[in-house]
Amino acid sequence: MLFNSLTFAIFLPVVFLLYWFVFNRRLGIQNFLLLVASYVFYGWWDWRFLSLIFLSSLADYILGLAIHKSDAKLNRKMFLIFSLAINLGMLGFFKYYNFFMDSLIQAATQFGFFLHPRTLNIVLPVGISFYTFQTLSYTIDVYRKKIEPTRDVVSFFAFVSFFPQLVAGPIERASNLLPQFMQKRTFDSAIAKDGMRQILWGLIKKVVVADTIAMQVDQVFNAGDYSSFHGSTLLFAGILFAFQIYCDFSGYSDIAVGTAKLFGFNLMRNFAYPFFSRNISEFWQRWHISLSTWFRDYVFIPLGGNRVSVSVYVRNIIITFVLSGFWHGANWTFIIWGAFHAIYYLPLLLVPSKGKYHGIVAENRMLPSVKELFQMGFTFLLFTFSMIFFRADNVSRAFAYIKNLLFNLSFDNKLLSEIVISQNMLIILSLILVEWIQRKKQHVLQVENLKTWNRYAIYTLAFFVFIYLGQFGNQKQFIYFQF
Repeated sequence: MLFNSLTFAIFLPVVFLLYWFVFNRRLGIQNFLLLVASYVFYGWWDWRFLSLIFLSSLADYILGLAIHKSDAKLNRKMFLIFSLAINLGMLGFFKYYNFFMDSLIQAATQFGFFLHPRTLNIVLPVGISFYTFQTLSYTIDVYRKKIEPTRDVVSFFAFVSFFPQLVAGPIERASNLLPQFMQKRTFDSAIAKDGMRQILWGLIKKVVVADTIAMQVDQVFNAGDYSSFHGSTLLFAGILFAFQIYCDFSGYSDIAVGTAKLFGFNLMRNFAYPFFSRNISEFWQRWHISLSTWFRDYVFIPLGGNRVSVSVYVRNIIITFVLSGFWHGANWTFIIWGAFHAIYYLPLLLVPSKGKYHGIVAENRMLPSVKELFQMGFTFLLFTFSMIFFRADNVSRAFAYIKNLLFNLSFDNKLLSEIVISQNMLIILSLILVEWIQRKKQHVLQVENLKTWNRYAIYTLAFFVFIYLGQFGNQKQFIYFQF
């Protein structure tokens, strides 16, 4: 079920009314309603894949209790290994089986051996990378004795399958989300209103910005021969894709967080205006925060983090970024994308001030300094260049794109005129402006400091922008559904 669909526009208010006005007397019944609603929401794509969520939930519910009860270190470790094997096994089979088989066949061919292809027609379950990582964090934290396991099976199953963030995150930690299922929730109209505003802003980013931009991006990236494009056209398409994927993914996250607020839940923030980052380190503090912190806590730190020798520190960074790239998809393009970000990050080890960018850029000023403007622009260009691999179908097409971008230096004058007067450019400039003004807020439509009539004028304008500029005729799935 898509957030930007009529089906969800009916589904959400129905669940909301049942949740607060019919099943509001008992916490257990509310949680059961959320569990049923989440399974309906996910099963709307393909009911058969509900068995995977059920298996992952059941396994980690049982194994979490087993880890907690066991005093023997070996037994605790074995139960954790079972959890890792089940979740990563499912993820590996459905997402990576064909990739590894194809890679093995190609490698064997290079050495003169022929292996018969044994690839399968495997359908990737939507959101499997997200909910497997979410439930894995539970068993790992129980093993580390950071949390105690729950005996409430309904609450745990609802935690794993919570429909607002089930398909594309944020990837919640059990320490944050699970306790919220265990405590009584009361309706807060102020929080609910803020949730509705955040949903509206997320929908605007998705159907107005991302889906509008997508048409021009697809026209270039899906072309059979990039040599027919001027370098300026390829550069502009790459920039457009950077904004498309940002608005598509952060739009989903806004809708997820806003929807959760309607039911009395507080999800973690997943995006914090990443295009206002002054270096790659700050960028990864602001982009897909739930995934970057997951890899930090469950991969980077266990490897030794930064409290090791320089060579080991470098190794840890490379492993973490490459694995995060591979998490995105079974394609060498994603591995290279992750490697690029590791390369971007490594020079910061030589800069003493690499970790100082934690606050808001130009926090007490209206405009950034020249240095800050250059830093943000350079960081954005690094990100945009890496996204060529993220968007390309394969490595050879990515390099063909880059080759024509760098060496076909002619400028398309027709394109320049189209850029200046295009709807895409107006949309992007408007997005940058409103996000810059609201960069201290959780989302753009948090304007509670304004007078009442000013606030409602902004809400009305946002609604009409959504209605009149939104792409509704051809509903496009969120990009991160494929991961």
